[in-house]
Amino acid sequence: MRDYLVLRVIAKAMIAFMLLFALYVQFHGDLGPGGGFQAGVIVAASVVLYAIIYGLQAARTAVPDRVIESLIASGVLLFAGVGVAGILLGGNYLDYFVLSGDPVHGQHRGIFWVEAGVLLTVFAVMLKVFYLFAGRTHQDVEK
Repeated sequence: MRDYLVLRVIAKAMIAFMLLFALYVQFHGDLGPGGGFQAGVIVAASVVLYAIIYGLQAARTAVPDRVIESLIASGVLLFAGVGVAGILLGGNYLDYFVLSGDPVHGQHRGIFWVEAGVLLTVFAVMLKVFYLFAGRTHQDVEK
């Protein structure tokens, strides 16, 4: 796509707006539709768009496989860590009320961190699946 200057410029602008929209969906998720899953898919879609326009190797350079694998584990650990924090503070697993002195603030705090863990995990898993499918060669298909 090196010859298509217009596509490259528009893609850069679109990726920026996609990431901004993902942040909106993430932070609006506890008040309405949206949240970590939807935001994670939008962030992954922005990297997929980058790969389509600039090439798979450029995308793998921007977001390497080891970073993706670390994000998968980090997101799951963040999600589970919020649940364990609830247990350690005297509540049940994923009981957000004990995360702060005020139950309402604890609820917001817990939802924020759980949704952040979901965003990281969904983004990384979606991107890993894309990399695996997009990186296949003709010889891989014939096997």
